[in-house]
Amino acid sequence: MKTMFAKKNDIEHKWYTVDAKDAILGRLAVKIATYLRGKNKPVFTPNVDTGDFVIVVNAEKVKTTGKKLDDKIYYHHSNYPGGIKAETLRERLNKKPEQIITDAVWGMLPKNRLGRAMLKKLKVYRGSEHPHAAQKPGILQ
Repeated sequence: MKTMFAKKNDIEHKWYTVDAKDAILGRLAVKIATYLRGKNKPVFTPNVDTGDFVIVVNAEKVKTTGKKLDDKIYYHHSNYPGGIKAETLRERLNKKPEQIITDAVWGMLPKNRLGRAMLKKLKVYRGSEHPHAAQKPGILQ
């Protein structure tokens, strides 16, 4: 018996919906990254995008444990001298809750063009509505 390697044309991508309401951020990100990467499928191949599309709703209602709301700091730099900016998780949750989930999932994906392609299959929305009803997404537990 020979080992089967998935081909790009043989993969069928499904759509799933996740409700982030009262979900712990890290545990939610692990579940999402697993489905984006395709590790839940028997045809998983590390060098092929075998993952599914994931829609996350209620991003502003995600929870964290401990004192992360005030202690976790997100940094970014403008590439100019003295251009470092910082904001806490609480500030980012008020401004851009979608970015919190996206950053957490990106930290669990490969840092190459395959990982960037996987991240494009993640759709995160602030409220409970999303424009992907035509794809008939399933519920991800």
